Amino acid sequence: MTTKLFGEPVRRREDARLIVGKGRYLDDIGHNALAAAFVRSPHAHARVVDIDVEGALDVEGLVAIYTYDDLTGPMAEPLPVLIPHPQLTAPRTGYSLAYEKVHHVGEPIVMVVATDRYIAEDAAERIVVTYEELPAVVGVDAAHEARHAVHDDVPDNVSARHHQETGDVEPALAASPHTLTFTQYIERSASMPMEGRGVHAHWDADDRSLRVYTATQASTSVRAAIAAKLELSLDKVEVIAPDVGGGFGVKIMHPWPEELLVPMAAMNLGADVKWSEDRREHFISSAHERQQKQEITVGFDDDGRLTALDVVVWHDNGAYTPYGIIIPIITATQLIGPYDIPVYRVRVDSVYTNTVIVTPYRGAGRPQACYAMERTMDRIADVLGLDRAVVRERNLIQSSQFPYDAHLTFQDGRPVVYDSGDYPGLMAKLKDLVGWSGAEELRDDATARGKLLGVGMAMYVEGTGPGPYEGGHVQVLGSGKVLVATGLTSQGQGHETSFAQIVASELGVPIEDVEVTTGDTRRFPYAVGTFASRAAVMSGNAIALAARGVREKALRIAADVLEASPDDLEIEDGVVQVKGVPGTSIPLRTVAVLSNPLRYAFDEAAKQATQFTSHDDSKPPVAPGDAPGLEHRDYYSPLRSTFASGAHAAVVEIDPATWEIDVVKYAVVHDCGNVVNPMIVEGQVHGGVAQGVGGALYERMAYDSDGQLQNASFMDFLMPYASEVPDVVIDHQQTPSPLNPLGIKGAGEAGVIPGTAAIASAIEDAVGRRITSMPISPTELYDLMRNPAAERTAASAGRAENGVLA
Repeated sequence: MTTKLFGEPVRRREDARLIVGKGRYLDDIGHNALAAAFVRSPHAHARVVDIDVEGALDVEGLVAIYTYDDLTGPMAEPLPVLIPHPQLTAPRTGYSLAYEKVHHVGEPIVMVVATDRYIAEDAAERIVVTYEELPAVVGVDAAHEARHAVHDDVPDNVSARHHQETGDVEPALAASPHTLTFTQYIERSASMPMEGRGVHAHWDADDRSLRVYTATQASTSVRAAIAAKLELSLDKVEVIAPDVGGGFGVKIMHPWPEELLVPMAAMNLGADVKWSEDRREHFISSAHERQQKQEITVGFDDDGRLTALDVVVWHDNGAYTPYGIIIPIITATQLIGPYDIPVYRVRVDSVYTNTVIVTPYRGAGRPQACYAMERTMDRIADVLGLDRAVVRERNLIQSSQFPYDAHLTFQDGRPVVYDSGDYPGLMAKLKDLVGWSGAEELRDDATARGKLLGVGMAMYVEGTGPGPYEGGHVQVLGSGKVLVATGLTSQGQGHETSFAQIVASELGVPIEDVEVTTGDTRRFPYAVGTFASRAAVMSGNAIALAARGVREKALRIAADVLEASPDDLEIEDGVVQVKGVPGTSIPLRTVAVLSNPLRYAFDEAAKQATQFTSHDDSKPPVAPGDAPGLEHRDYYSPLRSTFASGAHAAVVEIDPATWEIDVVKYAVVHDCGNVVNPMIVEGQVHGGVAQGVGGALYERMAYDSDGQLQNASFMDFLMPYASEVPDVVIDHQQTPSPLNPLGIKGAGEAGVIPGTAAIASAIEDAVGRRITSMPISPTELYDLMRNPAAERTAASAGRAENGVLA
């Protein structure tokens, strides 16, 4: 493989199109389509007594109204449980339109179709739904208490009890020189892509075919769901993800009710139908994540080495479980992080609440896992009076222990085996990058300025690139253009650039000649989706294999023309040539023409491949087992996931007059194996850090006890602006993965995973009070500091005596 582009910081090729307004998003499609709007539940838990549509019928421009009673066949059945699991013993999903009951605010009850969205909304407002309100269950504590049930047939509100262990934890804890037990919380948050969800459907009645555009992270799976629910042959359904304005996990959930209802309406009405989610709909009817209660017991010795870890997690899965228990599994298996823990047990109870469903949001259970493990490390250090970095270093898996079998089962159903890494190396780089040894000097300087300063750190291991597979197709045209397709979708990750780099490097062609298409089932019908930091690992390797197949065929064809051995040929800048003899060559575009024997010539180039040009009469025009065209399709299916890793550190300054928290420095050391494009990876890390800061200090879905979301707008839901995102310093470490041809690991979620843990550690270091719930606001920090019962850290005692902390 030529390496002139692989590993280079090539500028993102798609940006020029996107930043000047030439992107093609869902709402740029179907301007003349009929528009859909929805009547959604205003109650968290209620029985639907009656739906009166009479008032909407005389609205001029109304086309159709649909309720559950209008659904037939599979559409009238519950939505699918996408990922079944033996421990998911009480799965429940909703319906495309509510049947008898609603279980969260925002659940769709009626779909209205009209000539435009304004009229559809006006008609929806005139529909009167009568409800019988029922008690709401909000939060993990209320779900655990189970005074009321979200679903009548699940009286304890527990959808699943997930349990994994690596030894006998009770004796190990009993034999430990020290034990600690504590409880902590991480609150509910959600992704906020710039573009919400949206669907456009076109039905061809003559051909009985359906084309659907949807802002999704899984176009091929949406295609399969639509075909199943609308009882269509799969080959008659096309699903295309156009440019998608961010996903962050919420768009991996599928099929959303709207992804079924809009195509259904298009088929029924014989007209194009479109729906675009507004921002309030995104708050109350898409998906959230994060909320967990964690009960942790840890055993350790005098040096801070762990002897046993026992964790009980209460995970809020919202009203339904369409995505199974993937987040609990990820939390359970990623919690051990980079540490060699002799005995580990985790039990996760996934519970129903009358709130929006919980599906992956960037990090997907990993931030919670990191929060549990890293705050445990901080507590051990505090109890023993040790440096927090030292405690971590004494527990790290060493490089000689790889591959490291954690004896757990990951989200792909396969063993958690860390493939490669250098965790002590990460720690050493991080301490240098953040200036760990100089923290006291920084604290003294801040004190002189009337500020409280703290430094925190967190380490993590991230399972990336889970299967089962992804595919790639590479085709060289007679023009020299190289077409690349993969079924995996893009939401701003730079796939058009990184995948083109891989092909250009593998095939020896200029990157300008490479054109990449993602998420279009017309071009590539088999795929899984974009999630779990898997695009580069899965599609990247599949595309590389496809490019190698094209290269092999090109050299074989060129060898016949040049009367040379394929082993003596190379491809450079789109030209196949004999090594060391540049003049003996043939353009790759000509090889592409010759790869397709022709009867008819349509241009000068095509004449070279017709039947009366020179050829070997002893061979058929297309060799047995071969196919016309210079193209190849291949798939990559991994044995198991590969594991990236990293270490983050945060420096915070806090104003004791206002208790405002300012993250003044943030350091990242990241290991994702071989790096395709360091500029794109750094961009991913920067974006992840911004979301990590948001999750630690700002972003919280605040429900009241009645299940009403109190901050369902950007006026009230806080996100960090550029002014709140710290300067980020980044260092890379590369330990290639032995599990895939390119040696790469995923990078998409790395930036967000340790943010909450690192910032909580830094705040605790600054104020000397135990931080047990995140995110934390200035008001909450003020209340904590004024609470005489608030637990002080042991490390703060000396500073308190010196008057640094009141």
